[in-house]
Amino acid sequence: MFAISSEPQTLVTEAQESWEIQFAGIGDPHHEIRDDCAQRGFVDVFCNTIPGEKNVRFWDAHPKGFFQPAVLSVHKSGRVLYRWRCVPKHSNMSGAGPRPEAAYTWDKIKAAMDSEHDADFDKNPVLGEKSKSWYRFLLILIVYGWFLTPRTFAMAREGEAKRAVAADMMPRVYGFAALWLVLLVVLPIGWVGLLALAWAAKLTPGLIEIYRQFPHEPDPF
Repeated sequence: MFAISSEPQTLVTEAQESWEIQFAGIGDPHHEIRDDCAQRGFVDVFCNTIPGEKNVRFWDAHPKGFFQPAVLSVHKSGRVLYRWRCVPKHSNMSGAGPRPEAAYTWDKIKAAMDSEHDADFDKNPVLGEKSKSWYRFLLILIVYGWFLTPRTFAMAREGEAKRAVAADMMPRVYGFAALWLVLLVVLPIGWVGLLALAWAAKLTPGLIEIYRQFPHEPDPF
């Protein structure tokens, strides 16, 4: 079993050790493995050709773009036992949504051992959790950016602050809502309206950038 990443091997090894992953991770920053899997007809993994995170740090860059999730199982004879790839859409948070559940995937692989044909793409796998709606996903990014610009959850490294999680964003929502309630009480409604327009003007460029960075691909199946 291998985990293939579009990051350099140094970062893959760092993540493997940090997360205590029990199988090998392989960096494929130039997409050699990805291209080989496509040429063999196994799976053509979707790839974003622009950075997927705003304000990306130099060490977090993917030189040829980053992979979308995919799962591939191949028998030693070359027969495909299981394959699934994420088609990035707003309904699955442009690829940031859940993955096929592990036990379900393993059962599908075992069942395919008795077949003589390549497995079709799994179009409706059992997922590990329910995907958030696109608008809720956008809200989480806006909250993480302190309501001024959407900000993605960048991977944290040693010596940096702990990576944020969506559940930690709710106190900020309550505080932001309370701030607007106070403004409505102490300021004339016209002033509050002008502040709301100014906030929308500040937020809009970031939303446009997020829509540009997070793809919504047509379903090829």
